[in-house]
Amino acid sequence: MHTLAYGSWPSPIDAALAAAHDGHPEYVGFVGDEAWWTEPRPTEGGRRTLVRRRADGSEESILPAPWNVRSRVMEYGGQPWAGTVQDGEPLVVFANFTDQRLYRYDPGSDPSPLTPVSPVGGGLRWAEPQLRPDLGEVWCVLEEFTGEAPGDVRRVLAAVPLDGTAAEDRDAVRELTDDRHRFVSGPRVSPDGRQAAWLAWDHPRMPWDGTELVLAEVAVDGTFGAPRIVAGGPEESIAQVDWGFDGSLLYASDRTGWWNLYRDHQPLCAREEEFGGPLWKLGQRWFAPLESGPIAVVHGRGATALGVLDPETGEVVDAAGPWTEFASTLAVHGERIVGVGASPRSAYEVVELDTRTGRARVIGAAHDDPVDPAHYPEPQIRTFTGPAGRDIHAHIYPPHNPSWAAPGNELPPYVIWAHGGPTSRAALVLDLEIAYFTSRGIGVAEVNYGGSTGHGREYRNRLREQWGVVDVDDCAAVALALAAEGTADRARLAIRGGSAGGWTSAASLVTTDVYACGTIIYPVLDLANWASGETHDFESRYLETLVGPLAEVPARYVERSPVEHADQVTAPFLLMQGLADVICPPVQCERFLEQMRGRQVPHAYLAFEGEGHGFRRADTMIRALEAELSLYAQVFGIDPPGIPTLELTK
Repeated sequence: MHTLAYGSWPSPIDAALAAAHDGHPEYVGFVGDEAWWTEPRPTEGGRRTLVRRRADGSEESILPAPWNVRSRVMEYGGQPWAGTVQDGEPLVVFANFTDQRLYRYDPGSDPSPLTPVSPVGGGLRWAEPQLRPDLGEVWCVLEEFTGEAPGDVRRVLAAVPLDGTAAEDRDAVRELTDDRHRFVSGPRVSPDGRQAAWLAWDHPRMPWDGTELVLAEVAVDGTFGAPRIVAGGPEESIAQVDWGFDGSLLYASDRTGWWNLYRDHQPLCAREEEFGGPLWKLGQRWFAPLESGPIAVVHGRGATALGVLDPETGEVVDAAGPWTEFASTLAVHGERIVGVGASPRSAYEVVELDTRTGRARVIGAAHDDPVDPAHYPEPQIRTFTGPAGRDIHAHIYPPHNPSWAAPGNELPPYVIWAHGGPTSRAALVLDLEIAYFTSRGIGVAEVNYGGSTGHGREYRNRLREQWGVVDVDDCAAVALALAAEGTADRARLAIRGGSAGGWTSAASLVTTDVYACGTIIYPVLDLANWASGETHDFESRYLETLVGPLAEVPARYVERSPVEHADQVTAPFLLMQGLADVICPPVQCERFLEQMRGRQVPHAYLAFEGEGHGFRRADTMIRALEAELSLYAQVFGIDPPGIPTLELTK
């Protein structure tokens, strides 16, 4: 064991390694007996490909570059593909990111477009495709822009011909519903084909605030009858709906304060834990009914397990295995369940559970340690006490390297990580970006501040009209608690986050003196302008819940916006932004930097061409990680080897 100052330890986990392992498989499904899913390709321009697991266990990337299987519906996207077997061969449809057209793929042929390009605004976009070969159609959510502004948009359920007749003809797309609701999820069709169920909601609600469950009769020719609302409301969030094979209506509702499962409006398993989550992307699935009667579930409190629920007894039996976190994607076929699981020692991988044998195994995207796992962090699950005695949930990742230790009297620097959303949470899984820092001697604390999911609606609602207060206070409370207990160096605390976490980082530098520096990534910085047309439609009214209605509390928007109080920033910072970001656009950063001009605060601004909301290209991620570490090196007085120096200007 060698001795060297915290933050200066040599590590085999470099930025290129972390970037190459960024992202994880999503959107699992079955095509016949085969499991398929999407996977990221950071070194191929950040695209996502479609992966097929053949019967012999081999994996095949179906679509070569530059195909990018990713929807832009609501900007965060959603389920981008669907498949079935027709005449013994796969038939697959998918949304291509570049033009947002829906394509048909038949093995042995190039993908062919099914939908046209629209020159209006953001064009035509598609999500949650569901194949209806009996009708010669694929049913989807259609997002259609009617003008150039982000809010000039309508969303309906629509049927697209599989024969390509709509590829150049918008009129050939058959609309299944009108646009009475601002937002809709994809239709789930009952086993007898006679009913369709979907979710709907309207501004200013977000889907975790309140949604309606809508039903409509379906005629033999595939036309919908008059829709009717059968559950949900302004203060009840229904996260997912589906049908049991017996024709029962299944959904996850938080009417008790927790997302629990209901069958024909009766509770199946009443527990103070979540069987659902925030619907950021259309097509997220926390449950899937099996033909034999049980229901596959992703559930938990603060973490998620894959289990099988017996709807008659309410008993849940979880899959055995090393996975401690499962993503909100599920598919079932016969007695097989496929999900995506991870743990603090393994990244997300595709997992299959055979309910007949109880055996769970990895079938795709298998985790393969790129370095000796002795270099991985060893996290702690902690609960801290915040203002007014409230609990704050966090994951603490102390510095860890099997070959290096710090001098006995030295305390390590720590970086507080604020997750995005903010209605989301940090999952306790292996993240090589975290290991990049901890293996060098810098601790990381992920804070699931008030407003985070996984702990019920009451915990989620702590952030109502308190964004920029509760999140900032909770992060500061964890940072100061770590310093007070002798875990962290009080003089070497930093904060970082992206998107809503970028907001929390910036707001923390404005309103507290806790941090020596901060990293702010594609943030919200100017509330009033963000709420007045600078963001996309989905979140355009989000601040009414997080801050309050702009017309009623305009002073609050000024009071909390970092752009209005740049004169209070005294700590060095790194600001990073994608120039193609339409969710948190570059103008927010530019406005903030203009206010910082001449203030003599060391800072750097890195803007990345072609990157949107969330960096996906390997070269971008490498530059971003190395720049962040260089900031900490300069501020904390450490010397990590082999890291390019970030130029800080004043």
